[in-house]
Amino acid sequence: MFLTLEVDREADGRFIAEVPDLPGVLAYGVTEQEAVARAQALALRVLADRLENGEPVPSLLPLDFRAA
Repeated sequence: MFLTLEVDREADGRFIAEVPDLPGVLAYGVTEQEAVARAQALALRVLADRLENGEPVPSLLPLDFRAA
């Protein structure tokens, strides 16, 4: 499974990272690396929550993040 990770810089200098394949998965960070790490962690939490609640999830192996 490959998740696309998009990163942009806001006008105020913060970075925002988003995983478009998982609605609502976006995170801010002071640095690009911080925003990416937070978005990846949130994506994993969303997938885990879906698994725990019996909701459909795409095949998880292999799991990797790709920069857009």
